[in-house]
Amino acid sequence: MRLKDKVAIITGGGSGFGEGIAAKFVAEGAQVLIADRDLENGLRVAALLGPAARAVKVDVAVAADVRLMMEAAEQHFGRIDILVNNAGVTHLPQLLEDVSEDDFDRVVAVNMKAIYLAMREAVPRLKANAPGRHGIRGVVLNVASTAGVSPRPRLSWYNASKGWVITATRANAVELAPFGIRVVALNPVAGETPLLKSFLGEDTPAMRAKFLATIPLGRFSLPEDLGNAACYLCSDEASMVTGVCMEIDGGRCI
Repeated sequence: MRLKDKVAIITGGGSGFGEGIAAKFVAEGAQVLIADRDLENGLRVAALLGPAARAVKVDVAVAADVRLMMEAAEQHFGRIDILVNNAGVTHLPQLLEDVSEDDFDRVVAVNMKAIYLAMREAVPRLKANAPGRHGIRGVVLNVASTAGVSPRPRLSWYNASKGWVITATRANAVELAPFGIRVVALNPVAGETPLLKSFLGEDTPAMRAKFLATIPLGRFSLPEDLGNAACYLCSDEASMVTGVCMEIDGGRCI
C-alpha cells in the first residue's frame, strides 16, 4: 500500500503503459482518474480496477479538456497528489523530410504541448496541498522514451519530442523543488502496447527480431514494468528523488 490515500491522474490510461501504471497504483492503494481520448477503453480499465478508478474522456492537447480533467479528479476524489503525463503518439518510421506537417503537429501537440497544459493546471493545485513526508506536496511523472536518449533513425521528430520531455522534466524539477513538488520521468524502450506497430513500421516476426536484437535483456518492456517503476518514483520511498529520468529499457541505452 505504498500509494495509500493518494489521488493520481493518468493520461492515456486506457491502454498500454498507462493501463499498467493505473493497475499498479490501484493495487498499491491509490485512487485513479483515467484520462483517455478513447472513453470506451478508459471505462474498460476503470471497470477492471473497481471503485478506486474513474474514467473521463480527454484530449490532452486541448486546454479546456485538461482543465475539466483536473476538475473531475477534484470532484471525484477531492484533490490531486500525482500527475502522470503518459499519453503519447509517434509518426511512422520515415525520412525526416517526408514526415507530413500534420503528423509533426500531432506529435508536438500530444507529446509536448499536453505536458505544458497539464502542468499549468496541476502545479497550482499541487502547491496548495498540505506538505507530506519530508515536505513533499505532490509528484509529476512524465513518460518519455529511450528515443530521447539514444535516437533511432527514421523517427527523428518523435525522438526530438521525447528529448524535450526529458529536458522539461529536469527543468521543472529544479524550479518546483522549493515548493515540495518532485518531477521525474520514465524512459521505456518500445513495449507491448498499441504504439508498437507504429514504431516498427510493420509488426512482423522479422521486424520484432531486428528490434529485440538491440535490447540486451532480449524482450520488449511491458505495462507492468512501467507500473512497478512508476509506483516507486511516485511513492514516499522516492521522497529524495527528483529530476531523474529512469531507463526501463533492458539495457538498450548502455
